[in-house]
Amino acid sequence: MAELLWTLDDADTAAPHTDQIRDLYATVYAEPPYCEGPEHVRQFGRWWRDHLRQPGFALATARDGGQIVGAVYGYTMPSGEWMEPDADEPSAELRDAVKVFIVEWMVLSAYRSRGVGRNLLRMLLDPRREPWAVLAANPAAPARRLYERLGFEQHGQIRPRMIPDMDVLVLRLRQDR
Repeated sequence: MAELLWTLDDADTAAPHTDQIRDLYATVYAEPPYCEGPEHVRQFGRWWRDHLRQPGFALATARDGGQIVGAVYGYTMPSGEWMEPDADEPSAELRDAVKVFIVEWMVLSAYRSRGVGRNLLRMLLDPRREPWAVLAANPAAPARRLYERLGFEQHGQIRPRMIPDMDVLVLRLRQDR
């Protein structure tokens, strides 16, 4: 594996990478336990365009020879907002706090267990000002155990329409904000 190129982009500099991010999504989420198909990839493309317009959008990527081999992105979830309508209610402390919502965290299989995902997450979260990070994880995915090792704790579930129920995981980033 050659030396990876690490970048952190805002919405303006992330937009040109749309095709590569969509292709990464399609590859990673075609794997079990996700087994997502073309309709999921199309939906992701619509969500991606919406996510680029969200406040605080940031994308961390790892590239090998120009190909994006890993990415994590998220945006600011304002105080008073939570996951989607079919999510378990959070504590008042979480609902009332500004949070960074980690939408996707994807690494090609050949680059897993090498610290790529951890480094991407660090790149995304280190500069953030929000006191909490929130993400949804498939309970059957191997990555679910990684989230726990990194300190994420379960705070309920969401029940999306197109995919199985997901665990809502939360990580305390800052005590002082």
